Amino acid sequence: MLPDHHKSVQGQLEQPESIQEKLYADTWYSYVKYLLVGILFGIILVKSEVISWFRIQEMFRLQAFHMYGVIGSAVVVGIVSVWLIKKFNIKTMDGQPIKIAPKTFNKGQIFGGLIFGFGWAITGACPGPLFAQIGTGATVVIVTLLSAILGTWVYGYFKGKLPH
Repeated sequence: MLPDHHKSVQGQLEQPESIQEKLYADTWYSYVKYLLVGILFGIILVKSEVISWFRIQEMFRLQAFHMYGVIGSAVVVGIVSVWLIKKFNIKTMDGQPIKIAPKTFNKGQIFGGLIFGFGWAITGACPGPLFAQIGTGATVVIVTLLSAILGTWVYGYFKGKLPH
């Protein structure tokens, strides 16, 4: 019996849209590649010391260039990557075009950035590397993780009432 996403409304069988979907549809091991990339990313974060509370405090106290160098190089890589994607019309692994939607400025981004920055400075943790910090044994960061989850839930709850 085929999974429900392979059946149409009339009950007739539909063909998967791509070979990749056919090969990896509904299998747990199709996600292993993401796990491996995540582990590699975590190792890079630890080795480059960007998850270090000390390095983060140095950055916010303007005492060292380390974090500014890492963040600045990431921004440059991102700019060059987006430029290359647009210039050469690079496609996904499935052959789908990559579409980058235009962004509009909103004053809420300033407030959100300030709240994010204050939280980063106070906790010494950015949401990205929380799991890497916990993995290195900084279990107190679990409080920060739970706070981030709660903050996300609160935003989701009030999202419809906020100006966008």
